[in-house]
Amino acid sequence: MLTRFLLMGLDRRAGVMLAVLALLAVAVPAMTLWVPEGSPWHLSIHTVSLLGKYLCFALLALSLDLVWGYCGILSLGHAAFFTLGGYAMGMYLMRQIGPRGVYGHPVLPDFMVFLNWTELPWYWLGFDQFWIAALMVVLVPGLLAFAFGWFAFRSRVTGVYLSIITQALTFALMLAFFRNDMGFGGNNGLTDFKEILGADIQAPATRIALFVATVLALALGYLIASAVVASKLGKVLIALRDAESRVRFLGYSTESYKLFAWVLSACMAGVAGALYVPQVGIINPSEFAPAASIEAVIWVAVGGRGTLAGAVIGAVLVNFGKSYFTAALPELWLFALGGLFVLVTLFLPKGLLGLAGQVAARLPRRERLAAAPDATAERKGA
Repeated sequence: MLTRFLLMGLDRRAGVMLAVLALLAVAVPAMTLWVPEGSPWHLSIHTVSLLGKYLCFALLALSLDLVWGYCGILSLGHAAFFTLGGYAMGMYLMRQIGPRGVYGHPVLPDFMVFLNWTELPWYWLGFDQFWIAALMVVLVPGLLAFAFGWFAFRSRVTGVYLSIITQALTFALMLAFFRNDMGFGGNNGLTDFKEILGADIQAPATRIALFVATVLALALGYLIASAVVASKLGKVLIALRDAESRVRFLGYSTESYKLFAWVLSACMAGVAGALYVPQVGIINPSEFAPAASIEAVIWVAVGGRGTLAGAVIGAVLVNFGKSYFTAALPELWLFALGGLFVLVTLFLPKGLLGLAGQVAARLPRRERLAAAPDATAERKGA
């Protein structure tokens, strides 16, 4: 039954996206392990980790597009769910360090020893088990999203007001996690990871495995989002986006539909954060910053809101540009990013994928117009 639900979203665009992801899952490891280092086709381990980071951002953008593109909920706080998932994974990775830390304590992480903590806080218990950490990666963002959405949607907070509240949520979490007495490393966060599932986290094989896991998570997230959008549930969500009052008048519990999409989106963002941390090697409160959520909105807008595939493309392209231009033109990058958002809003409201669709739709029309004089001449000759 679950398989049939996932296959519901398989259309032409989803097939292309999954084919590209499958190609990446095969080609990137092959170009890293089997292509000689002197070859221009060789990919370094650093490049593999960088590509993995881009795909984590793509999964975050996909989760945002599900609620913004199909429910009309503009979230300016999705970085909160992403970072909470990252902290859950970071806590597991910190517990794996054990006595190999700077202070050599068998249980307490280094920052707790430095702050004179004498015992592990209760909310760290169990994080030495991967399955508990994996559960928390989904459960913590999901519960926060459920609590937030329950009150916000029941109170019928919509539009810019909801966007501001989501931004306030992530800002409040950032301030809280900056405090040393929270037990999450303060402004330094969690870092100096050693291993994951018993494997050296810096080993080339581990980095490649993390990349492949990210590709699979993105493919699964895309399948789930596509299936939701293609189902009857998705039709209701789109109707909510376009005319919520009419849907409510027809007898639908609009709050329940929005809450479902909101929680699902938060869980997907949490998974993205969990995959991001071992590949980047650090998680700190700066990831909660509202600017991170705004960047995610830009990714979706550039790629094409309400397309799913556009969110993935926008995240990869914008972050690739960020990596390049922050090195080439570090002083101008933020101005370029802001200008890009303004230009897309004014001239490409449907993003790059929408532009490609418009161009493809015009080509057959031009061919028909070009062929029209020849057809007229044939009729006159007859």
